[in-house]
Amino acid sequence: MTAIPTAIYPRDTYIERIRPFMRTNAVKVLVGHRRVGKSYILYQLINLVKTEEKKANIIYINKEDLEFEFIRDYRSLYDYVKERLVENRRNYIFVDEVQDIENFHLAIRSLALNDNNDIYITGSNSKMFSGDLANDLGGRYVEFTIYSLSYLEFLQFHKLPNDDDSLEKYMHFGGLPYLINLPLEEHVAMEYINSIYSTIVLRDVIRRKKIRNTVFLEQLIRFLANNVGSLFSSKSISDFLKSQNVKIAANQVSEYADALQEAFLVHRIGRYDIAGKKFFERGEKYFFENMGIRNAVAGYKPQDKAKRLENIVCNHLIACGYNVNVGTLASEEIDFVCTRDGETLYVQVAIELSRPETISREFGNLLKIKDNYPKIVVSGERSFESTYEGIEHIYIRDFLSSNLSRRFV
Repeated sequence: MTAIPTAIYPRDTYIERIRPFMRTNAVKVLVGHRRVGKSYILYQLINLVKTEEKKANIIYINKEDLEFEFIRDYRSLYDYVKERLVENRRNYIFVDEVQDIENFHLAIRSLALNDNNDIYITGSNSKMFSGDLANDLGGRYVEFTIYSLSYLEFLQFHKLPNDDDSLEKYMHFGGLPYLINLPLEEHVAMEYINSIYSTIVLRDVIRRKKIRNTVFLEQLIRFLANNVGSLFSSKSISDFLKSQNVKIAANQVSEYADALQEAFLVHRIGRYDIAGKKFFERGEKYFFENMGIRNAVAGYKPQDKAKRLENIVCNHLIACGYNVNVGTLASEEIDFVCTRDGETLYVQVAIELSRPETISREFGNLLKIKDNYPKIVVSGERSFESTYEGIEHIYIRDFLSSNLSRRFV
């Protein structure tokens, strides 16, 4: 098989999530945008198998490697793997960027019929498993979304101390793993980040969705990057763009936004009525999965600090396994209503807490929620007291350094 890189930075959180499903007939599906580190997690899994089984039969295919260019459809994929299977033994099958293989689901479905086949596949589009493969495999696959490096992973990869200067670097350049090979300087890092952004847009949005109006797509991405954390509907975006002499129908805005979400470029966060316990059909917020990409599109401007802070809090909550929505309580807005394992966490985000009216608003909105679930305010300053009328305040760096496993006050 293709040589595995010797320098692999561990991402143990993902390995521990996947480990319980190893050596089962459930197909392990790793999804996330390009260059987010899916391949290196496969390498970690391969090394783990080799460590535990010295003579393991490992079949590895990387569709970004010209060595495997001939594998273009399900039949060539199936034939290649079939020739390398060993009977009466467990076979470990790894296929990287499987979406580049036409009708790959047919080969995966057939290979999964053999209980001796332990299958791992990666892809760069969230919808590629919601159709044919999901129908073919039924409940016999499990999906893991791989995100950009968390703050603590960023520190580990770059060998940085946990201080405010490192936090600023993280908020500026984001968590693309390959940045460890480059100096964290504006002209160098952003040139690389821009190239990844262009690849995602071209290969996973424009080509996959056959988008013709690429000029509007770029305008939409720029609009979302400049308005991170603002509440919109497809119609309101369409109306705004019309005011800028860009005519585009609301349904097309929705389709393009869906494509950006499917390519993992953005998170689309819905709106939840806390009192009525129901979701609104209209109105959502958009956040970028990678802060470096967001800053490459919109620029790293001092006046955007509050937007970046809210974006990075959202990303951390999602990476910690929460289902995240925007909360609505009468006329008030709760930045994030987060649910996980039957529990709820309410989160407000504030750039600063130096003024009485800010303190009253951020903590006051949470105090109006009449249930006993934990509520926290995350801010960009450390000087404020740790609690306010029983609601905990957490400095952003401390928040990003936690896995949110504990129950808050």
